[in-house]
Amino acid sequence: MDKHNGTMINERSKEEQLASFRKEHDGTRLTTNQAVPVSHTDDSLKAGSRGPTLMEDFHFREKMMHFDHERIPERVVHARGFGAHGYFQVYEPMTEFTRAKFLQDASKKTPVFVRFSTVVGSRGSADTVRDVRGFATKFYTEEGNYDLVANNIPIFFIQDAIKFPDVVHAIKPEPHNEMPQASAAHDTFWDFVVNTPELAHMIMWLLSDRAIPRSYRMMEGFGVNTFRFVNAEGKARFVKFHWKPMLGVHSLVWDESQKLAGKDPDYHRRDLWDAINKGDFPEYELGVQILEEEDEFKFDFDILDATKFWPEELIPVKLIGKMTLSRNVDNFFAETEQVAFHAGHVVPGIDFSNDPLLQGRLFSYLDTQLIRLGGPNFHEIPINQPVAHVHNNQRDGYHRMSIDHGRVSYFPNSLQGNTPQPDAENGYIHYAEKVDGRKVRERSESFKDFYSQATLFWNSMSIAEKQHIVDAFHFEVGGVMDKQIRQRVVDMFNNVDGQLAIQIAQGIGATPPANPGGTGVKTSSPAVSQENTPKSARTRKVAILADNGFNFNEVTQVMETLKRAGVHCEVISKYQGMLTSVDGRQLEANQNYFTAGSIMYDAVYVAGGRQCVDTLLKQGDALHFVNEAFKHAKAIGATNEGVDLIASSQLQGVPTAGTQTQAQLVNELGVVTIRNAADMGYFSQKFIEAIAQHRHWIRQKQKEMVPA
Repeated sequence: MDKHNGTMINERSKEEQLASFRKEHDGTRLTTNQAVPVSHTDDSLKAGSRGPTLMEDFHFREKMMHFDHERIPERVVHARGFGAHGYFQVYEPMTEFTRAKFLQDASKKTPVFVRFSTVVGSRGSADTVRDVRGFATKFYTEEGNYDLVANNIPIFFIQDAIKFPDVVHAIKPEPHNEMPQASAAHDTFWDFVVNTPELAHMIMWLLSDRAIPRSYRMMEGFGVNTFRFVNAEGKARFVKFHWKPMLGVHSLVWDESQKLAGKDPDYHRRDLWDAINKGDFPEYELGVQILEEEDEFKFDFDILDATKFWPEELIPVKLIGKMTLSRNVDNFFAETEQVAFHAGHVVPGIDFSNDPLLQGRLFSYLDTQLIRLGGPNFHEIPINQPVAHVHNNQRDGYHRMSIDHGRVSYFPNSLQGNTPQPDAENGYIHYAEKVDGRKVRERSESFKDFYSQATLFWNSMSIAEKQHIVDAFHFEVGGVMDKQIRQRVVDMFNNVDGQLAIQIAQGIGATPPANPGGTGVKTSSPAVSQENTPKSARTRKVAILADNGFNFNEVTQVMETLKRAGVHCEVISKYQGMLTSVDGRQLEANQNYFTAGSIMYDAVYVAGGRQCVDTLLKQGDALHFVNEAFKHAKAIGATNEGVDLIASSQLQGVPTAGTQTQAQLVNELGVVTIRNAADMGYFSQKFIEAIAQHRHWIRQKQKEMVPA
């Protein structure tokens, strides 16, 4: 029931609601925006065929005016994004912790819209840049819209929102030359870093694999700030929100992310779009860390400090529900570009803490929507409309879509029976936290430990992950022209870990610290290492290298087995089109070496067949494909004659002679090969196991690794 007027709420889904706004243009006649039929739209109205255009040409003026304003102002941050629709279901009633209705009924599906994004780059930047990713979810609940505005990293750069303009100005392209785009590898950002030590922890995350995710489908989300759950009795608990991807948390390597930015700058959005279209619906479990108010001060970090995370080993994550993204948008601009998120959009049972970063967000998000979307009525844009009815006395303003009936737009009133009136029983009630203090511009002493958790994060990384962080420092700080700033980076991160500082200095031409430092923190949090994430071959993409004369039975057996495991295959050859096997059967090559690259796949399989492999051996692109996949630690497979291509690629540490048992021997390196085999079942199973591992970092033991 609609609690405001006693009428039944239309329980149609968000999809049905949006459907009422869709326009079908097939077979229709052209009109103006006022529905006036248009007779001609190729020439403006002129005084003679070569004369001046006339002001009275209302069709021209309307058409041009609309074109001039087609682009709404770009978001200052999170400008590049991509969204999808879905639904959320809670696993069991959360009545003990919160009164929020969408967290009570396990049988109910709450519609959601999710927008993933990068923070720094413009709308035209690439998907795969090194950056923080946004993970914003709008829940269309029966009590109104709830926005969980999250990132893929659990902490943030700064502690107080007043510094947000500073950090963004520093990392954005430098104002004198508007370079570089979507990159931290420049002087102004690192100048800000070395002068703002609270960034130390976030920099460790930013330079880790977390900043270059393999897919939005394989990316965690974190609410970052500390919120409150409040139950029906008014009892409050602190809470942090997590999205846990069912496919695990996996990343690209830096070299492939850079190449993907050129080969396919839409890599992440294409991956999400294609997965949903294939029925590989992305799934994420919603987890919460819940802390009793009396335990607020029991840790060696301040729970309100957004540059700190709550280690899961200390405060476990309770998984309370699952979100499934099941439908792509109909129109990018109308939905993804116009969707408006706000950390202040909460429902009864979810409240705020005094986290100073969160407190500033409660102002900033709303202020941003006013300028981007043309005024106070952005909530009436279809993608932002609640599924619950809206009743209040707000009127007029830019782009008002509601046609409010009646004379009354104030409260209290007698002309309309004192309605709409407040709902004391079901309305939102702010948690009655006691607040007492002087008005000061200060930071709590409990916020001033800038390095301990940065050390904790470093301690938690695997050897390969540590190497990636060091390599990232070499690239990002290597782009800084001012040598003094480079040296200060080394000195700053010596406060985190002495060996880390030494490794940084070696790559950027700086002086290693004379006295290696650190915080003395010896503990770790295994939960933050991606080595401990779920691993599966499901939804992965395999490139099959083939040419005419391939072995049809082998290839199709492998493809069928991979398909049953949820793995997708694409056949790649020198030319797109039909390939003919050694026995005259045909298979289509979906891609060629110009349209595809190993960077776009999770694994590579080389088909057998003497003629096929002899042709591949003459193609440098095929050899490069295999070598690049090996460099990026991906699974590689080959059968029978296909093993010859692996041998010619001279992959370091990989034997190429042997029998069927070789599949087990080389699987450790993620290279699975079988000679003289007719049954592909054994090979396929080992290959699937190798794909599921995501990457085989053991290959990097050929390099000098960072000490554990």
